[in-house]
Amino acid sequence: MSSFKRVLVTLLFLSSAFFFVSSCVRVTTKDITYFQSGDSLSYQTLPSITPQVTFIQPDDILAITVSSLSEESNVIFNFPNINPLTTTSFPGGTGGGMGRNQPLGYLVSPKGNIDMPLVGAISIKGMTLEQAADSIKVKLLNFLKEPTVNVRFLNHKFTIIGEVNRPSVFNLLDDHTTLPEAIGMAGDLTIYGLRKNVTLIRTTGDKREVVKIDLTKRDFFNSPYYYIRNNDVIYIDINKGKVTYTDQRVQNLQLIPIYTGIITTAALIITLIFK
Repeated sequence: MSSFKRVLVTLLFLSSAFFFVSSCVRVTTKDITYFQSGDSLSYQTLPSITPQVTFIQPDDILAITVSSLSEESNVIFNFPNINPLTTTSFPGGTGGGMGRNQPLGYLVSPKGNIDMPLVGAISIKGMTLEQAADSIKVKLLNFLKEPTVNVRFLNHKFTIIGEVNRPSVFNLLDDHTTLPEAIGMAGDLTIYGLRKNVTLIRTTGDKREVVKIDLTKRDFFNSPYYYIRNNDVIYIDINKGKVTYTDQRVQNLQLIPIYTGIITTAALIITLIFK
């Protein structure tokens, strides 16, 4: 191989290596592994933790399902649960599309009552879902034989935004949904999601809390924020690696004409020298 060809090949190799090195982003498994213990134990028993019970409040919307031996009467009480209302949901949310049918449900009045057919007003403010079901069942004994009642929230929700695969607003059906489950509903964090600094915003009454959570630590299982609550907002920050990687790509694209010009000029000079 001639001296000119050797020099030219060296220039091409160095320029390719420069592009490769400048675009690399170092992400280690330690940055993306959840619930690390920091020890060599393969088995560990964690202390139990109980989710905080949610009590029914004014403006809550409830799905109340009534079952009894009388199918005709059941339809009367369940009508608000099957009467559809077209709403809009976010892609990837619990609606599975842009449009869906949302049950109307029973709205809890400012006084804490619901108004059921035949029964009339029933006060359920401050009750748990189970207590409300028992209270409604007692009222229904005057109209139905052996009724069973199931009560669920319809308007409770939580939001996940940031570096997840499916950011959206999701229905919160009970008090037992955990933060890892919520992240699973959003399709998990992307490779660039910052697992060591997850932000959870929680509103309780007139107080708002902003909490930083490290999902790489196993002691998170003992946190009072392990369970999701109504109106929680979870924000997944972007790893600096993604920002650096994006900046480098933009810079490299902008510098390509300059690099090309330098390499072309160098090749021309070498050609003249070895001609």
